[in-house]
Amino acid sequence: MNSSTQTTAIDSSALAQKTVYSVLFSIAFAHLLNDLMQSVIPSTYPILKENFNLSFTQIGLITFVFQLTASLLQPFIGFYTDKKPKPYSLVAAMLFTILGLGLLSISTSFVMILVSVALVGIGSSIFHPEASRVAFLGSGGKRGLAQSIFQLGGNAGSAVGPLLVAVVVAPHGQSYVIWFVIAGIIGIGILSRIAVWYENHMSLRAAKKTSLEEETVDLSNRKITISIIVLLLLIFSKFFYMASMSSYFTFYLMSKFSLGIQESQYYLFIFLASVAAGTLIGGPLGDHFGRKYIIWFSILGAAPFTLLLPYANLFWTGVLAVIIGIVIASAFSAILVYAQELKPGKVGMISGLFFGFAFGMGGLGSAILGYIADKTSIEYVYTISSYLPLIGVLAYFLPNIQQKKKS
Repeated sequence: MNSSTQTTAIDSSALAQKTVYSVLFSIAFAHLLNDLMQSVIPSTYPILKENFNLSFTQIGLITFVFQLTASLLQPFIGFYTDKKPKPYSLVAAMLFTILGLGLLSISTSFVMILVSVALVGIGSSIFHPEASRVAFLGSGGKRGLAQSIFQLGGNAGSAVGPLLVAVVVAPHGQSYVIWFVIAGIIGIGILSRIAVWYENHMSLRAAKKTSLEEETVDLSNRKITISIIVLLLLIFSKFFYMASMSSYFTFYLMSKFSLGIQESQYYLFIFLASVAAGTLIGGPLGDHFGRKYIIWFSILGAAPFTLLLPYANLFWTGVLAVIIGIVIASAFSAILVYAQELKPGKVGMISGLFFGFAFGMGGLGSAILGYIADKTSIEYVYTISSYLPLIGVLAYFLPNIQQKKKS
């Protein structure tokens, strides 16, 4: 206890300037475990569809319930913790996720599945605003880099999850989902240590009267509001399209190219791994070149590749999925940090709003696209969703608020 206090009680004069990489990589690994467990839900869709004879509409509804519970609470939790930080809420978040996966492993009805994914969603809604604040506190001013490291953990977890489901759950059945609870137990241990650092860090700030507030941006309230709306529309574009990939890419490959469940999961893993790579590069590039340009490139730049995807053979489908994943994923870190800079001192609320909206759009997109797939075909879903990145043209209306990076 004494040694841990000494390690956390770093030179308080450098508190705001020092990038605490140990904390950033720890919270990123916790994010990896959290999102790995969450990715079990869409990864088990083919198994659940077969076990319960589900329609695509019902699969979309599962995602909608999960994303709805993961999205609605986040802005409120973020708003509350901006005023009263709750370091140990991160542990509570992991407990909700463990409970949800445990219930999913023994679910015997569609209603039980919905309850289980709702519990995982609640865990997500508690985790993300506070975990994003930890990344902010540990950034030392390198916010894009810190957010990318944090997001990389989540994307890596989302990529590894389907692979583990293919290896652990697919050959043995739904009950083997229980093995993913081990990740939650590890996560509780890591988050308990992070909570100690977080608590000590806030105490040091209070003692030194170091504020989390930054200088306000030189923009009118109207311009800030318009910018937030534009950013949310870009989030809509990104995550509505991502819903088509994360929820239905395996079904698309199975339908169009007659792949099996395991083989299609490997392709999903490749796509999600490319998303993780894109996330890592997006934040630092935003720090260096300006977030507006990275946002523009990431959303609109994905459009040529998404438009080609429905017409590609299996080989080029894999190649295009990698390119799309890298390009489109580089935006989120830049969007989130850009929004945090628009509203200084509101890290939790902004993180909750944007994570929540992202999850909400993912859930809504999954439900709508599932309905369209039932009414038409899974291939048609990819034809219409390919136009969504064109919304990236709206990035033109974002003001340049980032000052040149000082060397």
